[in-house]
Amino acid sequence: MLPKPSAFSGSFSPEYPLLGLLAQQPAHGYDLHQRLALDLGEVWHVSLSQTYNVLNRLEAQGFISGSLEEQEKLPARRRFTLTPAGRERFDAWLYAPSRPTVRATRVEFTSRLYFARTMDKELAHRLIDDQIVETRVGLARLEQRLSNIPPEQIFNRLGLDLRVCQLTLICGWLESCHAVLDETK
Repeated sequence: MLPKPSAFSGSFSPEYPLLGLLAQQPAHGYDLHQRLALDLGEVWHVSLSQTYNVLNRLEAQGFISGSLEEQEKLPARRRFTLTPAGRERFDAWLYAPSRPTVRATRVEFTSRLYFARTMDKELAHRLIDDQIVETRVGLARLEQRLSNIPPEQIFNRLGLDLRVCQLTLICGWLESCHAVLDETK
């Protein structure tokens, strides 16, 4: 059973994917940046300097720890590992549903699904189901708001109608995620 989060997660920082990659295995900053670009490059567009800035912040906050590794004929490199506090932070993010918006679904949910799939296929399916519920609830709220907007407020209606259409498409996309996960190893 998934833990019940008290609220939506709402961060669009690459800190969570970096924590997730470190949950898989310790790594150097450059290697983390390369894995993020390879596995989630269409989701996260992060520069190498941004990766290092986030890693430095996470280390200062105690979510990761770094140690210098000497290299023959090359400068020393920092190898990062996840701390227990970092694991707790990552897990809280992993199990929280994303807000029912296009951006949150594309960035946060897709990232969560990636990590859930690498951990446990059933966990990935549960996250999809939870996100479908959250998205349908958000869709119902928008449809209710749309029904309350007077016809003469044409641009308010058009703007909200677009959001309704987007969430309707997202619901279908989320349903298709089950089949995609089942087709892959």
